[in-house]
Amino acid sequence: MSKIVVLGAGIAGHTAAAHLRRKLSKEHEVVVVSPNRNYQWVPSNIWVGIGRMKAKDVFFPLIPLYKKKGIGYIQAKVVSFHPEGDASEEKPYVAIEYLYGENTGTQEKVTYDYLINATGPKLAFDLTEGLNPGTNKAFSVCTYDHAEHAWHGLQELIKKLKNSNEKAKILIGTGHPKATCQGAAFEYILNVEQELNRHNVRDKVDVTWISNEYKLGDFGMDGMLMNVGGNPMPSDELVEMVFEDRGIKSILGAGVSKVEDGKAHYENLEGEYKTEEFDFAMLIPAFSGHGFKAFDKKNNDITDKLFKGFMIVDADYTPRPYEEWTVQDWPETYHNPSYPNIFAPGIAFAPPHTISKPRKSKNGTDIFPSPPRTGMPSGITAKLVADNIIDSINSGKPSFHHKGSMGNMGAACIASSGFGMLKGRGISITTYPIVPNYVKYPNSGGRDLSKTFGALGLAGHWVKLSLHYAFLYKAKMKPFWWLIPE
Repeated sequence: MSKIVVLGAGIAGHTAAAHLRRKLSKEHEVVVVSPNRNYQWVPSNIWVGIGRMKAKDVFFPLIPLYKKKGIGYIQAKVVSFHPEGDASEEKPYVAIEYLYGENTGTQEKVTYDYLINATGPKLAFDLTEGLNPGTNKAFSVCTYDHAEHAWHGLQELIKKLKNSNEKAKILIGTGHPKATCQGAAFEYILNVEQELNRHNVRDKVDVTWISNEYKLGDFGMDGMLMNVGGNPMPSDELVEMVFEDRGIKSILGAGVSKVEDGKAHYENLEGEYKTEEFDFAMLIPAFSGHGFKAFDKKNNDITDKLFKGFMIVDADYTPRPYEEWTVQDWPETYHNPSYPNIFAPGIAFAPPHTISKPRKSKNGTDIFPSPPRTGMPSGITAKLVADNIIDSINSGKPSFHHKGSMGNMGAACIASSGFGMLKGRGISITTYPIVPNYVKYPNSGGRDLSKTFGALGLAGHWVKLSLHYAFLYKAKMKPFWWLIPE
């Protein structure tokens, strides 16, 4: 009998647990440890943040589902990793701490044969002074409760504008010099702009995009050359066209360092320190690792064997100049080299390097996007990790047959730009590969133009809405859920 412990119940953790439970016999134990009792479909938080969906539409409770499916569940946070056990416990384990109920504050050892670290990122609001969601007129859509709070703030501003002749400024983008997730902010600014139109107050609002990107449409992937209507078009031109059509201004190469009440302080690549005022802002925070510690059997600190901010996996972390980075640096099986029974799919693994070109301001401040960490690769890597564990259990020896590098993996992203079956719009973008391969595709920005394309229109919104219901169906493990691809 084997025991697989999954840390985290987001897209990666939940996907891995679901596939493990479906494919392994009941003699094997699958246990999920997570401080969150609900599963949320994060891409739809955007619609919660504009009041077009309720928070309850994007999440569901995990405990009844896991009980029904035979998946163990512990609502707690991880405190430390002990991959060799200790003097009193022979098996490897993680130390956890209960956060709720009668056991609140108590710690426990959870042993495992295989461990999947799918804890995702820490939303590091604290790395930008004053960027606490819901304070200083600045909000977030990173979680459903953040998004609901953002809608309340936006709604109040819209009401104020309807009942006065006042003007307002809205600022949306990234809230840290090295933040990622530009795609979510991009989608949110389009939806907010559309809602302002719907409420007939658009003419009273100055809408501005602020980002650490060097060019529009970088998205942490160094931009992309895509096929749009049969013609090649750089992503910056596509986004510029969309912004120009919507009357959205932009501030690029901006590293936000501090937020005060209605003010964002930032440094640009020219080394200038500037301030942008706003009446409502949504700024994506930096993502970081959770600061976990790891110890060997003798209680010596071995954190550097497991973590480099995020978890160390089968990537090449050798420091090199940007021009020497390659797709071969990226992991394929997401296992830790020192402890091959520990895996980190999704956002939990440490990227070997950035994808966008690193840039510094004239003052020496790093201002460029970190690699994007999206739902589709999270699901794909979680499934391949689960399949490798299943093969290892069934064969009785370590197996890493299933592979999937972001250097040979595609991703699809649909950014809604308005809600409604007839009036909704969407911008559909697919890219292959996620990490550009400049050797294989030297003349098209490192990507295959036949698989990298963009499209605008109502159809994209229909697909986005369909995916909302399809992936919640899949997450709830309803009949034949596994037929829906990651």
